[in-house]
Formats: sequence, structure tokens, C-alpha cells
Amino acid sequence: MNGLFITIEGPDGAGKSSLVKRLNAAIQKETTRPLVMTREPGGSEIAEEIREIILNPLHTKMDARTEALLLAAGRRQHVVEKIRPALSRGDIVLCDRFVDSSIAYQGQARGIGIEEVKAINEFAIEGLRPDLTIYLDVDAHVGLERIKDKKSNRTQDRLELEEITFHEEVRKGYSKLIEQEPERFSIIDASKDEDYVFNETWAIVQAKINE
Repeated sequence: MNGLFITIEGPDGAGKSSLVKRLNAAIQKETTRPLVMTREPGGSEIAEEIREIILNPLHTKMDARTEALLLAAGRRQHVVEKIRPALSRGDIVLCDRFVDSSIAYQGQARGIGIEEVKAINEFAIEGLRPDLTIYLDVDAHVGLERIKDKKSNRTQDRLELEEITFHEEVRKGYSKLIEQEPERFSIIDASKDEDYVFNETWAIVQAKINE
């Protein structure tokens, strides 16, 4: 049996992490197939250390291309250590962010260029593509307000602290990706409540698992 690679994408504050946790529980009830739940940046020991460097709010001098290269490096390690082995076993892999995030954040919002960031990451992933990508769409203002509410007692990471214009560009980047690969993406209105987002997403994921 072939593995199934599902990614969850969206701007900051879209509710990805909460959704992934609920999907994890639902998938395990639905099937006996092994499930690997993971995230980016991070997902493996070395990649998690790279994550700390990228998201550290003190690293304000980080160059945009350095950021993109670090993300690709962490992704490579994640793919080699965790994602490809799991897919080779026939497992389901559920990942909070993947290459699309780099294209939207660094390619579009940082202004490096979508094709340039795609090329960096193609070297890292060697053709690996998600079978399904759930995109949680939410207005940048709404997403940032949610983050402020949830993180009132701790420091926001370096990307979350960017200006609103940056986050608006992130959303534009995702829109461009969806135009390029509409068959891979399923768009969910993440401005609605968590139950709505989960139910809509689960219907899509459940159908994919049972194909």
C-alpha cells in the first residue's frame, strides 16, 4: 500500500495546529494504518534545532535568502529522516506546513520570487509532493488578532511579529499556488469556528483516506 501525504497550510493564526491535533485523533479512529503527525519548520531532531534559529525573535538581522535556505535545509532533513521512510512503509503522514509555506512566506512575502524558492526546495525534496493539501484561508488581520489573544503570556515568534503587509503578501502567495495546482488544494474558510473548520476538513480527509 502506498503512503498518503497530507499537509495543512495557511497564514499565521489560521488554526492549523489545533486542526492537526483533531485530525490526528479522527484519523486514528478511522483506520488502522499507522499515522505520523509532524510539522515544519522542524519534525526531526536536526530540523527542530534549525526551527529555533529561524523563529527566534532576536534574529532580526537574518537575511531573507538565509531564511529560505535554512528552511529548505531543515525540510531536507525532515524528509530524509521522517517523511519518506513513513510513506515507504505505507503510513499516513499528516504535516503542519510543508513547501507551500516557504513559497508563500519567502517567495512571495519576502520578495525572493516564487520560482526561486521552488527551485531551492526542489533540490531538498527531490520531487516529493503532498497527495492532499488543506488550505485554511483567513484574513491577515483576523489571524494576527487570534495570535495576540493566544500568546498574551508568551513571546511571538519572528515571523508572527512581521507587519500586517507581510502577512497580506503571504495570503497572496498562497492564492498564486492554488491557481497553479487547484487539484491538490482544498480551501477551508478558517474565519469560521473550530468545529466548522474541523468538520469541513475531516469530510475531505476521510474521503481521501478511503479512496
